[in-house]
Amino acid sequence: MKHFISYFNHPLLKLPVFFGLLAGLLCFLYFLALYAIGVVPLGNIRVPDFGFQIIMMVTAVWYYRKYIGHGFLHLWEALTICYIVNTVGALLTAWLIYLFVKYIDPEVFTRYLDDLRQLLISTKGRLIETLGQAEYAKALKNIDQITPETLVGDEISKKTVLAVLPVLIISLLFRKQDYSLYNPSSDAPNRSKTSNS
Repeated sequence: MKHFISYFNHPLLKLPVFFGLLAGLLCFLYFLALYAIGVVPLGNIRVPDFGFQIIMMVTAVWYYRKYIGHGFLHLWEALTICYIVNTVGALLTAWLIYLFVKYIDPEVFTRYLDDLRQLLISTKGRLIETLGQAEYAKALKNIDQITPETLVGDEISKKTVLAVLPVLIISLLFRKQDYSLYNPSSDAPNRSKTSNS
């Protein structure tokens, strides 16, 4: 058991988990802010909360490069950090929202389904023209099958898809390798000395 727990002490896991938890809390606070002003805080209106995920990914990668990598960061390290931050943040947000709509105010979820149904009905003509009558009827029926549990999977899958491009960009921008290991020269910085100091 101690061996398993020791994995979580590694900075490459511990640091992004911490920043992922922060991202999840900030996203949930955004959810609560929308709820407080009377807006149904589910669906596409919550997309801007992904900005918190990006801010935490950038912060985690920057912190890791500066304080743990001593100015250096491999691409794989940056990708790992970003994906852990994003996944932990999405998981925490999803479960907090689920608990909120399940136990604190189920009316939020009911209003969300009503809004979805109303949106489909108001755009019926366009949707039938584009999708056809059978697909429109299927989409309308699918609304009744949405449950609070569905929100968890939707949140995680949505943020995983949204993260692909930002994770790659952040990782490429922050990576900095010590090429002196491959081509040693007298004027190259010695990373081993830096890491011991």
